[in-house]
Amino acid sequence: MSILKDLANQGTSAKNKIYTLARESFWEYCKLMNPKFYKESRPHLKNIAHSLQALYEGRIIKLHTDDQWKVYSYDEMKNICSGKPGEPEYIVCKKLMMNIPPRHGKSYIMSLFTQWVLGKNNENRIITVAYNETLSSRFSAGVWDGIDATKLDNKLTIFSDIFPDTRIKQGDGSKQIWALEGQFFNYLGTGFGGTITGIGCRIGIIDDPIKNAEEAFNDRVLENQWSWYTDTYLSRIEEGGLQVIIMTRWSSKDLCGKLLSSSEAHEWYELKIKACLDEEKGIMLCPELLSFKSYMSKKKLTSLEIFMANFQQEPIDVQGRLYSSFKTYKDVPRDDKGNAIFDRIIAYGDTADTGSDWLCVIAAGEYMGEAYVLDVYYSTKGMEVTESQTAKMLVENNVNLARIESNNGGRGFARNVEKIIWEKYKTRRVKIDWFHQSENKIARIRTNITFVMEHIYFPVNWADRWPEYYKDMTTYQREGKNKHDDAPDATTGLAEMIQGKSRNKLVPVKRSLFGI
Repeated sequence: MSILKDLANQGTSAKNKIYTLARESFWEYCKLMNPKFYKESRPHLKNIAHSLQALYEGRIIKLHTDDQWKVYSYDEMKNICSGKPGEPEYIVCKKLMMNIPPRHGKSYIMSLFTQWVLGKNNENRIITVAYNETLSSRFSAGVWDGIDATKLDNKLTIFSDIFPDTRIKQGDGSKQIWALEGQFFNYLGTGFGGTITGIGCRIGIIDDPIKNAEEAFNDRVLENQWSWYTDTYLSRIEEGGLQVIIMTRWSSKDLCGKLLSSSEAHEWYELKIKACLDEEKGIMLCPELLSFKSYMSKKKLTSLEIFMANFQQEPIDVQGRLYSSFKTYKDVPRDDKGNAIFDRIIAYGDTADTGSDWLCVIAAGEYMGEAYVLDVYYSTKGMEVTESQTAKMLVENNVNLARIESNNGGRGFARNVEKIIWEKYKTRRVKIDWFHQSENKIARIRTNITFVMEHIYFPVNWADRWPEYYKDMTTYQREGKNKHDDAPDATTGLAEMIQGKSRNKLVPVKRSLFGI
């Protein structure tokens, strides 16, 4: 019998089976609480529910052979955790990021999830953070009222039907902070930037911290949110605790954007849900909640960048960026003895044109027409510093040929680097080639976009090794908005060398390790 049937017409045994199922499955719990909203015809809600439950039960894992997180079923987990010799090692995800269009049920489902986990274990301690105190109060009241509901209609299911032993503690009159019977503290709801000192939690939930486009463009607002998250909120998450962030994306500088570009990006499982699955065919995620006609109407009336961020989860400054993706590597090409092998090791340098520009020198190993970036020197310091550091970088990476643009003092820079290499390191193995770049910079960059994305490989941790260079490469815009173009310019120069546009050719060499 369907779980959505009128429970009043079923016997006690049938009801108990349905209630047991709802205790075991968060999705079934959602369907019981609101069968008109949580329907099988809305698969995105089912996907969200399954992802939340998998996080809670430790079924979002990453095998030691995998790069990405994956949600595993119970049967799959049994096979992985069989206890047999040679059982694959894995780590469990504790951080879930869900980017979902507006009006698709994200706040509602988080309220039900909070109820469900408190019913599952009355020792769970939860902190929820909304945009402001008003929304926080609304969220908190939804959780409280759901747990404290009184059954007035036999046809309806309430929380106590499913979790009869979980009740709000008598005397807790505040719906912002309260406990369950037998506990000291279970729940706190607050607004972003609110006070949460003296309280820790096993589960931290952040729900839609950005209100509108004005805030998404306001660096001060975004920086304040980030500071509160790192300085205050994280200190409240207990060791091994879970984090959930559910929000509409706006900018690469929003909370999700900062986390995904941080050194902890690999710790987050990202569930990205778009409102429109195929615009050409008019296929929507959930036509009942947002029809294609409404979608297109909103698109006509809204700034394209904001629209794409809101409904397709493409942040404002990502929508127009020059490079859509980059390839990475875990290890360089090696021979059958494990030695790194390259046809040659090259470097390209673009000196700073003005005081605010960056010197960018990139060293890479070339192998069969592909470039594996080994090192990047990216600096705004004066030439008295950058000349010696560039020389050091070229020698340490065993560079065979370095091309340096001679425009705007580049020739003097290149000659001084060459002099330092000889006088300090006593080697001539690094050939320095300076030249005047007469071709249009923007035209060169755009011509080589595809080659850079397809044939230049960066270390998997390049965001941590060269954060400023990484930021300038990943946020460079196709049209305007760019403070400088030194990173794409030098990377384009490297691409041109790989494609044979260098005037200097070397006999291919084979070296081992190359500092890797």
